[in-house]
Amino acid sequence: MAYDEDKKPRGKAIGPLARLLPYLSRYRGLVVGALFALILSAATTLALPLAVRRMIDHGFAAADGTFINNYFGMLFALAILLAVASALRYYFVITVGERVVADLRRDVFARITTLSPAFFDVNQSGEIVSRLTADTTQIKSAFGSAASQALRNTILCLGAMGMMIYTSPKLSGLALGAIPIIVFPLVAFGRSVRRRSRAAQDTLARTSAFAAETIGAARTVQAFNGEAAATQRYGRTVEDAFEAARAAIRSRALLTGFAILMVFGSIVGVLWYGAQNVLSGAMTAGTLGQFVLYSVIGASALGQLSEVWGELSQAGGAAERLTELLHEQPSVQDPADPAALPSPPRGDVAFESVSFAYPRRENSITLNGLSFQVRPGETVAFVGPSGAGKSTIFSLLLRFYDPKSGAIRLDGVDLRATTLEQLRDRLAIVPQDVTIFAASIHDNIAFCAPEASREAVQAAAVAAQADEFISRLDEGYDTLVGERGITLSGGQRQRIAIARAILRNAPVLLLDEATSALDAESETLVQKALDGLMKDRTTLVIAHRLATVLKADRILVMDNGRIVEGGTHQSLIAKGGLYARLARLQFNDGIREKISAP
Repeated sequence: MAYDEDKKPRGKAIGPLARLLPYLSRYRGLVVGALFALILSAATTLALPLAVRRMIDHGFAAADGTFINNYFGMLFALAILLAVASALRYYFVITVGERVVADLRRDVFARITTLSPAFFDVNQSGEIVSRLTADTTQIKSAFGSAASQALRNTILCLGAMGMMIYTSPKLSGLALGAIPIIVFPLVAFGRSVRRRSRAAQDTLARTSAFAAETIGAARTVQAFNGEAAATQRYGRTVEDAFEAARAAIRSRALLTGFAILMVFGSIVGVLWYGAQNVLSGAMTAGTLGQFVLYSVIGASALGQLSEVWGELSQAGGAAERLTELLHEQPSVQDPADPAALPSPPRGDVAFESVSFAYPRRENSITLNGLSFQVRPGETVAFVGPSGAGKSTIFSLLLRFYDPKSGAIRLDGVDLRATTLEQLRDRLAIVPQDVTIFAASIHDNIAFCAPEASREAVQAAAVAAQADEFISRLDEGYDTLVGERGITLSGGQRQRIAIARAILRNAPVLLLDEATSALDAESETLVQKALDGLMKDRTTLVIAHRLATVLKADRILVMDNGRIVEGGTHQSLIAKGGLYARLARLQFNDGIREKISAP
């Protein structure tokens, strides 16, 4: 999602907001209520100058106290009506804004969760979160107060101009002749504001992304005394965001100042001409007063429109960034006519001449004509040096990416021919870097099955050798584990991941360095849990530590995206090839003699 500034559409400043109109159409009742309240409040405001004219021309001239009292009573009634209409306007408009933003946030988040990993390979999570928060807040302001003010001031401006023409066509002609001089620069300024606002929002998003990344790695930052360097870098990004925001503010300030100068300057000139007509007797004082009030209402509405236009232009930039996410398509999608996987599942996995390169490294082949088959119930381990392509096998099997050539089959069905949901329902993974959410232990285990009962979750934890340490916690399965499970040890996090995989009960199990970086006691417990999980399942194991794959039915040795050796531990040691060299690097003489013995 890297966008070229020169290729972005150069639409109207608030054009992108039109893309959000379908959200408004969902709440027609609220929108109609808001429009009614807006029109009522504007009409009430426009009725006030009429009362002032009659009072000046008739009430004071006749010195009729009763007439004046009645008109003041009418003005008070209009004030009550205006207050009620304004309250209704606020309620309906703000409710619509909150509702639209809630729906927008949900839809954008739902779209993000469906995007393929290739999208996240090139986009920072903090920048995406910034769009969900800062940009949607800008939209809420636009669909709330800004849109309300824009509509109200538009109605007032048009209504005031109509009443100015009705009151005095001659004076109105002079006043309205200045409008093109005012409006055209407003449109040009608005486009400038939008471009600068978009730049400011992008810069702020990058700042948020760096902050999220640094806060998430606070222990690493402190361990390397990197606080000063991180603060300095964040300070630079904040200054960049400030400069971008100041450029947008400068444009809005110029827009507002120009509009107010032109609007009120033209009104002053017109009113001077009207005063001359009153002195000559060509116009009554009440008529001039009515015209003055309508001029002020119209000028004030137009001046406020210039400010609101700037805010709407900012919201237009935010809407553009959000709709980019809404329109982003996953690179891996379900077929138009998906095939069903066989039932009951067998757990047969086959790679057929698979070649693959990551999207960002098209010239670097990760897998090169890879072929192998894992039979139902078999345990196959993949070993080899870093960069050999082992983890890529899991990424392709989970269909995070599609191969450039060749086919991957599960129970005889090409993965590209079935749905992602069907495929992933038959796979369970225990990763090296376990993801633990800032929730309770129960919710973390039941992440793959939110409807699971406490009994089912506990049974999975028992099987994963996790129930003992969970039961010792003050709140047991309801214990909150903190962000990324920071309150748990590595072994505890791994056992929760195993319990999650047990609860999923999938026929194919993927183990990615599941016992890496664990102490001896934790590794023993985790391995015991894994032995139970692997029973009667097709299991694919990735391991750098060769001691964890000795029980595998087969070991496939990979190098440069190919399988270069295959067999049992003993047979591979006897061959003296790459596996034997890796073994010599990892095992000391005593252990090597022990594991090499028949």
